[in-house]
Amino acid sequence: MEKQKQLSDFRIFSGDRVLWIIVAALASISVLVVYSSTAKMGYNTRLDRTTSDFLWQHLISLGMALPVLLIVHKINCRIYNRLASVIYVICLLLTVGVYFLGSQTNGAARWFSLFGFQFQPSEALKIATVLFLARQLASRQSTIDKLRIIPSFNPIRWFRDPEQKKIWREGTWPVLMPVLLSCLAIFPAHTSSAVLVFFTSLIMMFIGRVRMKELLKLVGLAVAAVVLAGLLNLGRTETASGRVSTWIDLWTHSQADKEVHDLTDTERSMIAIYNGGLLGRGAGRSAVRVEMTHPESDYIFAFFVEEYGLILALFVLMLYLWIFFRGIEIFTRCETAFPGLLVLGLTLLITCQALLHIMVTVNLIPETGQNLPLISRGGSSLLFTAMALGMILSVSRQNDEKSHDKPRGQSIMQK
Repeated sequence: MEKQKQLSDFRIFSGDRVLWIIVAALASISVLVVYSSTAKMGYNTRLDRTTSDFLWQHLISLGMALPVLLIVHKINCRIYNRLASVIYVICLLLTVGVYFLGSQTNGAARWFSLFGFQFQPSEALKIATVLFLARQLASRQSTIDKLRIIPSFNPIRWFRDPEQKKIWREGTWPVLMPVLLSCLAIFPAHTSSAVLVFFTSLIMMFIGRVRMKELLKLVGLAVAAVVLAGLLNLGRTETASGRVSTWIDLWTHSQADKEVHDLTDTERSMIAIYNGGLLGRGAGRSAVRVEMTHPESDYIFAFFVEEYGLILALFVLMLYLWIFFRGIEIFTRCETAFPGLLVLGLTLLITCQALLHIMVTVNLIPETGQNLPLISRGGSSLLFTAMALGMILSVSRQNDEKSHDKPRGQSIMQK
């Protein structure tokens, strides 16, 4: 085993080899589609930049993401476990701080500008939430099936009833509250990302053996909170409700008489997919990209279909599904809870975000603003996706080395 570990340390690319191949394939595809999709931006005289400038910027982002991926996948999981609380607090504070100090984009404060690059702290918070929740669930595996995480709906009992105080101390604060704080911090700027974090956390709690009754209560409270936010017009609920209305209108009313300039980006993406057919129109020959608002990010999958066809687009979809199945394979090989839950959560974040993006382009769900991981143009998303994949590969590497810590009471397979 020691010899295997030494060989792994010597290799630059260690861990799951299939996952490395998938990452390389998606990164290569991103170079092609970002270069072609930014042609519209290159002709915008107000930006005073060429398509080559945007390509170089994307290559620089890839050049920054690869070393991060290499470094992160060599770090031992015990370090992630120990630093989870600090990382979570820092990311939460940055995400809250961006509303006061960040740049405005599309009506929402989401970015910090650093050295010419835009840093989106909510992308970091998504990973930090998974990391911290994995730690909290793992450390409670010996008692998790007995814990309650939802306190009484009567606030007076929280201060008088010893049992309610115990629920807050042992379940609500350590397990539930970090998830709620993350969702509340992300929700005003990016509603769909908050939903993604909540869904991922819910699955992690289910796999982490939180009581089903508690999870059902949590889902009910989440639905009630969304309805209340809509009624009070909190965050970007007005934008979200408008997108839902547009989505319903596209399904329930004929759009045949609509003028071309009145088409929504979703309609243009469906036209792009139709134009692409099975084999595509060819690289650089997209016609719809000029009409789309963000062909290089929010609708890049539709743009890819138009230029390269449905056959290659299905191949891209399979790559994301392959990430999911490789993540499940790595998860099943983990003998303790923390690395297994960490891999599960990060894999769900990446694959669910990709599926949300693809479903928007074919009008299965309302517009979400989610980009396509590793392919869409965007420095923050690319950097933190690489970081998440690095953590997954780190767990895979340690599975091969059998070097995971085995703290007492953290086996996820306990009954």
